[in-house]
Amino acid sequence: MRVIAGSAKKRLLKVPPGWKGRPTADRVKEAIFNILGNLVIDSNFLDLFAGTGNVGIEALSRGARRAVFVEKDPRAAGTIVQNLRLSGLDSGSRVIAKDVFRALDELAKEEKIRGQSFNIVFLDPPYGRGFEVPVIGKVLDLALLTPGGLIIAESSKRENLPDQISGLPLVRQERYGDTLISFYK
Repeated sequence: MRVIAGSAKKRLLKVPPGWKGRPTADRVKEAIFNILGNLVIDSNFLDLFAGTGNVGIEALSRGARRAVFVEKDPRAAGTIVQNLRLSGLDSGSRVIAKDVFRALDELAKEEKIRGQSFNIVFLDPPYGRGFEVPVIGKVLDLALLTPGGLIIAESSKRENLPDQISGLPLVRQERYGDTLISFYK
């Protein structure tokens, strides 16, 4: 696993020993960022179910102003911190080692105080557990997405994500092997 483009291009990223997570494949990550293009530059990026931090680190490398990573597994969260240091991208970032729903509640309070929200929210929950719709709904209920912002959900191609979540329409879907990438805007 590596950073594909930007200031940390070709940096290898660590995976916790014995970790059973499923990082976003490089070809899927590259396709996502090709679709996003310049939307990443100067964005506030939220990486939920962040695993190794692979996607959020790619966003920082490609010019995101700030990234917040949420990962419940403490070993994986520690690895995100290491990967941020290894890639030299730790200054514009934060790692929250909590359950995604509790982390979103905490972020909503903090972001309201700061007067900020996220331009891009990426989530890659464990496949087949039905996290996508409730997590996207919570992000929207808590006003964590900027107006005109984008939510990207990675799921199994067997998942049937709705055409709309809490009024936010599905604008694009792409399949890469077993992976389905859904864009809500």
